[in-house]
Amino acid sequence: MKSKAIILVILFIIGIAIAFLMLQERTDSPGIMTVGSVAPDIELIDSNQNTLKLSELKGSVVFINFWSTWCDPCIEELPSIETLFRHFSNNPRFQVITVIFKDDGQKALRYMKENGYTFPVYFNPDGSAAKKFRITGVPETFIIDKQGVLRDKIIGPEQWDSPVMLETLNNLLNEQ
Repeated sequence: MKSKAIILVILFIIGIAIAFLMLQERTDSPGIMTVGSVAPDIELIDSNQNTLKLSELKGSVVFINFWSTWCDPCIEELPSIETLFRHFSNNPRFQVITVIFKDDGQKALRYMKENGYTFPVYFNPDGSAAKKFRITGVPETFIIDKQGVLRDKIIGPEQWDSPVMLETLNNLLNEQ
């Protein structure tokens, strides 16, 4: 009877150890986007087939938003992204990047034109950008500082032109 109890205790300890190791592997694996981690380098394509690499924007505060035309919350926040883009359009150290996610690119470009939006739209046909940023859905937004570090991750819609958001982004721009 005593040996059965010892075996059960040993099996329990082994089970706990395996669970701990699996959890460590998941939380320490590269590419998990947590605030304070370095943003992954992604490559995007604009409507003119020009490529943009995130690593080329080091030294700028970067606003990356994943969206789709079929996503109502995405559509609701687009006017505030346009206002944000226009607010910072004269500042070369601030970059707005919006990425079309699981949507028809031509439909997205038509939607932009029909609504007078002028912020940059990029495509990532193989979906690698969304995978690297580990997005969970759309809209999802990432704010990256001038050193390439993720400073904020927002899941869901936001009022990007609010005084608080504009002040937050100005503060990031003014950091050394």
